[in-house]
Amino acid sequence: MKNLNYSPQHLIYLKKIKRNKIFVNFMRSFILVLILGVWELCAAFKIIDPFITSSPSRVVKTIIDLYLNGSLFYHIGVTLFETLLGFIIAIVAGYSVAILLWMSNSARKIFEPYIVVLNSLPKIALGPLIIIWIGTGYTAIIFMTILVAVIVCIMNTLTGFCSVDSTMLTLMRSMGASKILTLKKLIIPASIPALMNTLKVAVGLAWIGSIMGEYIVSRAGLGYLIVYGGQVFKLDLVMTATIILCALAGAMYGVVALLEKRLLKLY
Repeated sequence: MKNLNYSPQHLIYLKKIKRNKIFVNFMRSFILVLILGVWELCAAFKIIDPFITSSPSRVVKTIIDLYLNGSLFYHIGVTLFETLLGFIIAIVAGYSVAILLWMSNSARKIFEPYIVVLNSLPKIALGPLIIIWIGTGYTAIIFMTILVAVIVCIMNTLTGFCSVDSTMLTLMRSMGASKILTLKKLIIPASIPALMNTLKVAVGLAWIGSIMGEYIVSRAGLGYLIVYGGQVFKLDLVMTATIILCALAGAMYGVVALLEKRLLKLY
């Protein structure tokens, strides 16, 4: 019955979109299976050294071993907690600072150069200082995660605010709208796509920050497994932790993409 509301041309268009979506999803899965298959075959026939590169079957065996000794979900949980908390704080702090800078042109002009400089600073170089300032443990890792992600969140969100149609801004001003009202009714709704892009970028940065923090100082987590595996030449463990990281990052990105679809429908 729903088809009665659409013209034949529109139905053909919708079918093309559906077929294209199926094709894209199939190709994504096919490429993943192909990569894993080629990797496994190359390791099995000694085209590559499985001790150095590992293989899918060895990764699966390592995951099972980690699960059986009770450490798999512990290490995943530690890294996931650090990443999610750092991600949330970075997004909230970045969005809040971007709002304050948008509210004041003078403040934006004063602080923008400092934000750019902080963004270009190699955060890993601050690792020893972070340990001295904050100490070891989860706090230092979460702080590193925030440090890596928050500056980009500020810059991207502020760019989205400043990219809103100037004609609409002029119209709001001509109607006597205050800065707060303009922010609420125009800027925030119009910059939803920019916010979603910021979230997508921040997902990757949050994972980078948490793993960097675990490289510097950690007693648990996937970054710790990578460092430990490299030190004792358990390269299967290194590859396993890396693949788990890829899966978690992909899942987190998928959640953000789903949130984007919901928000864009609302606005």
